[in-house]
Amino acid sequence: MKKCPRNNHRPVCFFVYFLLACSGVFAFGKAETVEKTMMNNEWLLCVTNFDASALSENKRPAGEVITKTLVDTLKAVNYRIRISPEYAYYEEYERSKARSIAAKALAAKQEERALLLYRNGKDWRYKQNVKRIDADIVKLQEDLAKAEADMPLINKEPVFGITRENRDGIFPDPPKPKSERRFCVNQQADAFLAGTIQEYHNRYYLTLKLYALYTDTFIYEDEIIFSTDDITVAVDEIAGRLTAVLAGSKPAAVAVHAYPSEALVLINQNFAGRGDVEAHDRPPGKIEVTLSGEDYKPETVEAELVPGELTDISVQLLPVEYGEVNILSPGVNGASVYQGAMYVGEAPLTLRLPLDQFNYINIETSDNQIARAAFISPGQSNTPYSFSMKLKTPRPGVDRVNKARKTYYWAWGGTWITTIAAWIVTGILKTQNEAIVYGYNTTGKYNQEFYDNALLMNDVYTYAWAGVGLAAAYEIFQMARYIYTATEDTTPIVRPDK
Repeated sequence: MKKCPRNNHRPVCFFVYFLLACSGVFAFGKAETVEKTMMNNEWLLCVTNFDASALSENKRPAGEVITKTLVDTLKAVNYRIRISPEYAYYEEYERSKARSIAAKALAAKQEERALLLYRNGKDWRYKQNVKRIDADIVKLQEDLAKAEADMPLINKEPVFGITRENRDGIFPDPPKPKSERRFCVNQQADAFLAGTIQEYHNRYYLTLKLYALYTDTFIYEDEIIFSTDDITVAVDEIAGRLTAVLAGSKPAAVAVHAYPSEALVLINQNFAGRGDVEAHDRPPGKIEVTLSGEDYKPETVEAELVPGELTDISVQLLPVEYGEVNILSPGVNGASVYQGAMYVGEAPLTLRLPLDQFNYINIETSDNQIARAAFISPGQSNTPYSFSMKLKTPRPGVDRVNKARKTYYWAWGGTWITTIAAWIVTGILKTQNEAIVYGYNTTGKYNQEFYDNALLMNDVYTYAWAGVGLAAAYEIFQMARYIYTATEDTTPIVRPDK
């Protein structure tokens, strides 16, 4: 009688059970490691179309140039550093988003269970569906609790970029007031930049405003005044400040306190205000502050701005001291006196000029007599100066200078030509002399033809080098004439009369 073959499988079954048990033992107590996914890895800016409606038609293209130049500059920003309020906003945003998704899924599953119970089935399949939905609801409740408890991991240094429309050269119109948040959401942007360009005394006045979604308000404003020739410099400067804000680095700030209160304040050659200038955010680095005022000596101060710090600059301008200078034109009364290009009166005239400064005076009469002089004003206020300026009718300077220059160039060319000719004659004469000596050494007598040619060439040699001397002397004369003609109408530096 044979044994039952199934008893032979018992060792195999025990071995399988052992492996399963061991796997359970090894898995027991092992913590499940779940890596959090970094969220919100990109920070997008939307640049709107700058409002240039206040400009004239021929100047409106400048608005497009400024916008495109700013966009090109902003493309150099690679990432943004999030500060604590911004990080907290996006952390709560992602948390609310996850909570909303979990709550909607739970509500949908609960509604599905309610519809199933409403049918009130009696078969086993109905009971299985109810059991499955109850298990799903428990799982979704756990997901909701987890979404409420867990804080998402937000990228502290997201990649900075501009919207797709901006990259394609499309700039949407800025939103109306109180619709900024909806505009950002529609553009899928974290912030938008708006600007206005106006005319200001034949210059451009540009204002920028940066709205951020995380504050629901404008977080940065800036302004600059510039001319057409300074567009590139102005845009680079304002883009530098804006880039510092967009990159998230802490900007520096500078405040200027100037005396007198009407003193003009320029920061990096751009108008900043008069007198006391409140703190302005600026990118870190070196700046140059220039202060000037009527009847005060101008001052220039250089400073190094440190990120996150306020630099306070206080300057008291020194008043300008004046001295009296008498401008005389002997034998001529009523001649017009100009200080630089500005008419100041008629000679004889007493001028109040700043002490110890270089001045330029020009006197002209109705019959085209002129006199020019440059001088240094007195060094002390109690020492009056007098200058007697002789008027004369100028010669037609431009034609005379041009003619003298052309004559000098011809003389210079003549010197080179005669010198080259003299060197050629010298070479020919040397060759003939060597031929005569060689013939005498060979035959014992001179070749009469060679000898006569050598005598003739010797005379030519003398005249050639004499011509070089005359040409050089003529060139020197014409050079001196050209220098004199070109400088005779220059303004002389004069000394006061004794």
